[in-house]
Amino acid sequence: MTDTAALAEPRPPRRRPRTHGVGRPAWSALVVTVAAVVATPVLAVVVDGLGNSAALPRDLGQMILTTLALMLGVGAGSLVVGGGLAWLVTAYRFPLRNLLVWLLVLPLAMPAYVLGFVFLSVFDVAGPVQSFLRAVFGADVWVPEVRSLPAAIIVMSLSLYPYVYLMARSALIEQSSGTYDAARTLGANRGRALRRVVLPLARPSLAAGLALVMMETLTDFATVQYFNVQTVSVGVYLVWKGTFDFHAATRLAVLVLLFAVAVLVAERALRGRARYHQQGGRRQGFEPERLRGARAWAATALCLAALSAGFLIPVAQLLVWAVGQVISDASFLADPRFAEYLANSLLVAGVTSLVCVGLSLCVGHAIRLGGGRLVSGAAQLTTFGYAVPGAVVGIGVLLSFAALDAGLERAGVPGGTGLIVTGSVVGILYAYVIRFLAPAYQSVSASLEKISPTLTASALSLGAGPRRMLGRVHLPLARPGVAVALMLVVIDAVKELPIVLLLRPFGFTTASVWVYELARENFWEKASLPALVIVAVAIIPVFVLVGQTRRREAHRTVPGKAGQ
Repeated sequence: MTDTAALAEPRPPRRRPRTHGVGRPAWSALVVTVAAVVATPVLAVVVDGLGNSAALPRDLGQMILTTLALMLGVGAGSLVVGGGLAWLVTAYRFPLRNLLVWLLVLPLAMPAYVLGFVFLSVFDVAGPVQSFLRAVFGADVWVPEVRSLPAAIIVMSLSLYPYVYLMARSALIEQSSGTYDAARTLGANRGRALRRVVLPLARPSLAAGLALVMMETLTDFATVQYFNVQTVSVGVYLVWKGTFDFHAATRLAVLVLLFAVAVLVAERALRGRARYHQQGGRRQGFEPERLRGARAWAATALCLAALSAGFLIPVAQLLVWAVGQVISDASFLADPRFAEYLANSLLVAGVTSLVCVGLSLCVGHAIRLGGGRLVSGAAQLTTFGYAVPGAVVGIGVLLSFAALDAGLERAGVPGGTGLIVTGSVVGILYAYVIRFLAPAYQSVSASLEKISPTLTASALSLGAGPRRMLGRVHLPLARPGVAVALMLVVIDAVKELPIVLLLRPFGFTTASVWVYELARENFWEKASLPALVIVAVAIIPVFVLVGQTRRREAHRTVPGKAGQ
């Protein structure tokens, strides 16, 4: 009787879990829109490059081989140096470790083209090293060729290894020590536990950092020219600037895009099909092992060697030049262009970093909400701009705005967008977002992937909307990746060169362009002071990141909090 009455009694409607919130279609559309806006200039270059028959350079095959060798060499060097240093400062304690753990990031603030001409000033024929060798061993002493591919690989590895170091360090401090301690308990030594447990868990971050290094290597054109290394990217710039053959430059740009696709495919292959997630909450990280004796000082020496070669020695040389320049011409110090060019650099860097990180969070959040292959493919499309030389991005922006201008004129709008492109920094900012959305997305995506999907599903099932979940769940848990993304974009934007050279309006110059123009004329002493300004500006985000990292590490190691 009771069962029949219970069956007959109307039940309240069951609330379905909001696994498909109303905001999901809008978020998916946002990803597609961002991909379309970002990819349009690149696609314009592809269409123009495939649609013309301009003659290509005769030494194109050699350029391709050189590009491959450079990318593989710099990638391997950055992975060994950056990944090794990240493990060293995370897993061990040694003299100066607490100081070196953040000082090792400083080479990221040193532009590769600045490190390149400082390297040449020290090791080239007229430099102090070869002069000393000739004085000691005679004029016929053999010295390796400085302006060569191996030297370029060394310089770029010293400048770019912090990309891998930051990603690897972030992954290691976010890992719980439980699996590592379990491997040690089962008899694995530290080396085997590193290979079998730590590296697989850190593989997404290592792959993301390595992809950033290889993309940065692919797009460089200033540093490699110092060392007489002819890559495909150098060919694009030289054809465009030397012969003004616009169509030949776009054809070469298509080859650069093929390299970019190869980098992204390799990055996905390195990540593998497996996914590793960290659980919510705070857990105690690795307990560093204290090194003693010669091993401790050897660890300190390794860190100091990388830091000195990538930052301390170049800064010291720039300071010597700058002091000598000020002594010989004190009026140069009061040059009003310093404040103007620095303000221009900070303007474009600040706006670009905020836009790129905001878009990256939205894209990564939309992927976690679902959307299928279309949304995932659109998200990957937004990262292509970083693998394209800045000059090519600038050409693509010009092509896109020219087409938009023609369309507006056909629609009866007088003037079109030509005034906007040539008379303001809109074109530069647009190109910067295309260029630097990839490092921001790679860093934010690596942090979001560590969040368990069950946490996202739980928040949705409890009624949280997509926007609330972004602000209350995904953003707080992805803060390490967001901080790294902001820093990477600011540093890259301050150092960016070819985009400003191509798209800057009349009278608009940044600090990086000023350094390049002085160094191109071999006025290294005059270029030292603005170069130091760029380094000083780029260091500021490093200190911000260091402070955030120290607070997070201190909270993890507070006695009594671990495991709660």
